[in-house]
Amino acid sequence: MIGRAYQARLDALLASAKRKILGLVGPPGSGKSTLTQALLEYLGERAVAVPMDGFHLANVELARLGRASRKGAEDTFDSAGYVALLRRLKTQPMDEVIYAPEFRREIEEPIANAIPVQASTPLIVTEGNYLLLDRGHWAKLRALLDEVWYVEVDSDLRRQRLIDRHEQFGRSPQAAREWVARTDEPNAVLIESTKARADVLFQWQES
Repeated sequence: MIGRAYQARLDALLASAKRKILGLVGPPGSGKSTLTQALLEYLGERAVAVPMDGFHLANVELARLGRASRKGAEDTFDSAGYVALLRRLKTQPMDEVIYAPEFRREIEEPIANAIPVQASTPLIVTEGNYLLLDRGHWAKLRALLDEVWYVEVDSDLRRQRLIDRHEQFGRSPQAAREWVARTDEPNAVLIESTKARADVLFQWQES
């Protein structure tokens, strides 16, 4: 599903005995989660996914900060916490299990300690919007990532995916379109501006 050239890159990344971290970045709706699942299916026990979305701030904190209407923007995540976790994963001791958070869309909240990472797992796949942003704590991520793939897809398809997703999780068609225009698209423009810092431009191939 991901193509032989990409499979070869993964195999090369895993050629050494050292823990590696692969970053998948792209605007909302580009297919990062779908690609993550495809990579896990190919790699099996050699990889585990640790998504950036686990570091969403809780809804109650977003409300306190006045940022609930911009959920998904760069300042609605615990970026420092995300950096700290990737640093731990980079040098994980063999006698330690590290627990990462995950984001549950059905409740729109992060859940702590939901993803166990064993020290014997050679590859961490982490996907998110702001892996290549060069400001704030986000700027510290690039040095922690051994390789970064930018996931690109047709813009109209990406926007329709987002509208469908928002409707699936409870928004009306009108509210879904407004959220995409007001929140998702400005984020997408920012994320697309970071594309040149990626190692690989990933495009889906026919199987």
